[in-house]
Amino acid sequence: MIELMVTLGIFAILTAVAVPTMRTWVANNKVRTVSDALQNGLRLAQAESLRRSRQVVFALTNSTTPDTKPVAAAANATSWAIWTVPSMTDGSENPLFVQSGVLSSASAGVNVNSNGMAVACFNSMGRVVANANASVILITGGATCAPLTGTPPAQIFTISATGADRPLQVTLGAGGTIHMCDPAVPISDSHPEGC
Repeated sequence: MIELMVTLGIFAILTAVAVPTMRTWVANNKVRTVSDALQNGLRLAQAESLRRSRQVVFALTNSTTPDTKPVAAAANATSWAIWTVPSMTDGSENPLFVQSGVLSSASAGVNVNSNGMAVACFNSMGRVVANANASVILITGGATCAPLTGTPPAQIFTISATGADRPLQVTLGAGGTIHMCDPAVPISDSHPEGC
């Protein structure tokens, strides 16, 4: 009986030590999952613009039906949607829904901070461009395909979660570069995962 009590005591101590570490690991895993989903959505939008040789809109949205237009864009959203932009603005051509994806339904508690940018337009060469016309046709909520700002021009999406100790960033560059990185690590030859 004494041996059983000692074993249970040791098990309780190990569990008490491991549970906080496990919670942090789960929160970090959720951040990584959402970051991967966002990065994959942006890369898909870019690939579709190249494949179709036309402008494509990537929009963050909270809509449960992102395949219906117009799409209600939201800066800190739970999903994304991709649409083609009609080359003719006279109404003779309709936008085409390409695909949508979920960012955080399986990862509750994860925040995607896009610094107010909810929409990105990729031109037929896969570069990020400004296009107010795409927003008029497809997007509601005041969001536009605005030009990227900063030096160098880029849009930074910061993904974090309560309990996570490793937030991640997904950076969208004007030339179409899409990079996921860890802001806590300075980028170097030995640490390419840094920002």
